[in-house]
Amino acid sequence: MLNKIDLILADALLKEGKITEETLNSLTKKAEESKQEFKSLLIEERITEKTILKVLAERLNLTYLNLKEITLDRSLVDKIPAKVSFYYRFIPLGIEDEKLSIAVSYPLTAQVQDEVKMYLGYRVKQNLSCEREILEKLKLFYGLGAETIQEITRERTKEEPEVIETEEKVEDLEKLAGGASVVKLVNQIILDACRKRATDIHIEPYREKVKLRYRIDGVLSEAPVPPQIKNFLRPILSRIKIMSNLDIVEHRLPQDGRAIIKIGKQTLNLRISCLPTPFGESVVIRILPLQLIFDLEKLGLSSSDLKLFEGLIKRPHGIIFVTGPTGSGKTTTLYTALNKLNTNDRKIITIEDPIEYEMENISQIQVAPQIGLDFARGLRSMLRHDPDVMMVGEVRDAETAEIAIRIALTGHLIVSSLHTNDAASSITRLMNMGVEPYLITSSVVAVMAQRLVKLICPKCRRKQDSELTEVGPLIAKDLGISNSEVKIYRGEGCRNCNFTGYYERTAIYEIMVLNEEIRELILKKSSSARIKSVALKNGMHTLRQNGWQKVIEGLTTVEEVFKVTQEEEENERIFS
Repeated sequence: MLNKIDLILADALLKEGKITEETLNSLTKKAEESKQEFKSLLIEERITEKTILKVLAERLNLTYLNLKEITLDRSLVDKIPAKVSFYYRFIPLGIEDEKLSIAVSYPLTAQVQDEVKMYLGYRVKQNLSCEREILEKLKLFYGLGAETIQEITRERTKEEPEVIETEEKVEDLEKLAGGASVVKLVNQIILDACRKRATDIHIEPYREKVKLRYRIDGVLSEAPVPPQIKNFLRPILSRIKIMSNLDIVEHRLPQDGRAIIKIGKQTLNLRISCLPTPFGESVVIRILPLQLIFDLEKLGLSSSDLKLFEGLIKRPHGIIFVTGPTGSGKTTTLYTALNKLNTNDRKIITIEDPIEYEMENISQIQVAPQIGLDFARGLRSMLRHDPDVMMVGEVRDAETAEIAIRIALTGHLIVSSLHTNDAASSITRLMNMGVEPYLITSSVVAVMAQRLVKLICPKCRRKQDSELTEVGPLIAKDLGISNSEVKIYRGEGCRNCNFTGYYERTAIYEIMVLNEEIRELILKKSSSARIKSVALKNGMHTLRQNGWQKVIEGLTTVEEVFKVTQEEEENERIFS
């Protein structure tokens, strides 16, 4: 049976021709049988929530508000408990003449208004706003998990007047961490991070406060949390440690662990790292899909680079290096190359630190320095397992580099990573490690440098003609094209990208293939600048040139390319 407000809405929609009588009867019957909200059923019929609320606002003499344009009164946090706002799903906007102005996603019944008045002592003035905006503002206003923290506080006051802090009380800490309320709070944090596409969760204790930050598209942003969360740091950390099989008693030493969780149909691997600080343990949770689809065509390689890279990884022997700083996507590129080579007629073995993704039909070894299993020792053992292709997670020292290179000389294909700024400097890095130039020229097939840039949100992307006069000539010069061919785009910010203008990331590349001319320079121990100069003459494009290409294709912005590539005097002059 529809309530009074539903009937008013149905009548208004019918009179305005937004719904037929036949559809209305069908929805009324469905609402009675399924117990679904009438508003939800209307939305399923493609009547937007905004339309519904505006119709109701007009009929009931209420105001429709766009909450994105509203600045919330922070003084109301202490006056209106989070538990009440979350339960009745309203945002407090202000108090005037003993009347509380609120934003709701559907008018409250007289009974609910009386309940709110009895609990808070204020009469209610209603305004209508979209439900999603209200839920987002609730998290921003009170902080993530505020209602859960208030519930924990209430139960603790009633049942546990004293907080147990001593390390000896392991059972009590486990009980506290395993309680439904703390479990719920930790789950809320992880769920919120996943929904926002975060790759890392940072829980950071400071004097008198705890910060929660997410890394989204490579950038850290603070998530709002209630100040009271500082009182629950220990049980939160204990819950996370229990999830990852870490020692909850140990607070003085760094610890690393992992946990596997399921959200909907997706299974995620959490890599957890605890670090002691003066104000408590700082925790970082890396969120990784347990299994990821690795597709070369989705790496962001241009058609020519894709063809070149596919040809390189199909070679029967040699070593291919992927280079770049930490967090530049090297591991993803290596996994994608292995996935392309993963056929029944090939034996593939990897040695990694740590294993980030599980791959079928590939033997993966986890480095364990504490028992003497490092990259060098693992490489020697892997050779006895008759591999065709081997992946070394990272070449960190001269011993690993020399063993990998010598193995490549014996008829095996090896893919690995290095930490250098560009492709050419990888050669000098190997020589500085102590690897002989003749070994490099005999084994290294190619070096691919990469960086990650943020992609412009496709839903709010707009062309920016005003920027062409500033950077257009530079882009045209670097790419060898006319000024008229240069186009620049930018994301204006929308709900899809959380108003940042960016959504997800892609990579820019430079691939240096070692030919005879470059090999001669290596044997002469030439500088990386000289090697790069010859590679450019032979057709290699730089990271910046690849970045400019993605700019004019509307994939990324000028700022992103400048941020991740080497700065030049001309760039500094333009942006000064």
